[in-house]
Amino acid sequence: MSAPVIDVARTAVLVIDMQNDFVEEGAPLEFPEGRRVIPAIQKILAAARDRKMPVVHAAHVHRAGGADMGVHRELYPPVAAGEALVDGERGAEIHPELAPLPGEPVIKKHRYNAFYATDLEIILRGLGVETVVLTGMTTECCVLGTARGALERGFRSVVVSDACASCDYPDLGAGAMSAGEMHLAALRVMSLTSSRLVGADEFLSRLP
Repeated sequence: MSAPVIDVARTAVLVIDMQNDFVEEGAPLEFPEGRRVIPAIQKILAAARDRKMPVVHAAHVHRAGGADMGVHRELYPPVAAGEALVDGERGAEIHPELAPLPGEPVIKKHRYNAFYATDLEIILRGLGVETVVLTGMTTECCVLGTARGALERGFRSVVVSDACASCDYPDLGAGAMSAGEMHLAALRVMSLTSSRLVGADEFLSRLP
C-alpha cells in the first residue's frame, strides 16, 4: 500500500534553530553537520511554499544580560558569556540560505522545546494545523524536545531524518558518541515515542 498523501492544509513545516551561531563556519556554537542538511531543508521549504503550506521558523535566543538563560548558563559557556544566541544580534538570526519569507513566523524560544513558553501552539491552532513536519537541529535536543512537545499538545509530528542533524558528543561519564550515532539514537527514540520518520524524498513524494 502506498503512503498517504500529506494534507497540506493541515500540515506545517517547522525549521528549528538553523541560526548563524550554529551553522556558520567558525561560529561560537558551530555544528558543521547543520550545514550539510541545508540543501534538504531548502528542497522541503521550496515544495511547501509552492503549495502554500504554513512554514514556521524557531530560533533559540536569550536576552542580553541572560535573565532567561536558566541552567543553559551552566551548560553552554558561549551563551553564558553573551557570545552566542543573543536576541537581536546577527548570530541569532536564521541563516540566510534558509531565511524566512515575509509572513512566515519566527518563534523565539529559550529552551529546547519550541512549544515551551512560546506562542507556537496558538499559531498552529490558528492555522488549522494538525501535523508538524520537523527539520533542523539538533536531532537529540531541540528536534526531539519539540516532537515531544507536539505529542503532549495533541499534534502529530513527522521528522525528516535527512533534514535534521546532530553533533559529536564527548565522554562526560556515559561514553562518547559521534554525530551520526547520536542522530540515529534520537531518531529511534522519536520513532517509538512521538513521531513518524521520513526521508526528504519520501516527504516530497507524498505531497499532492
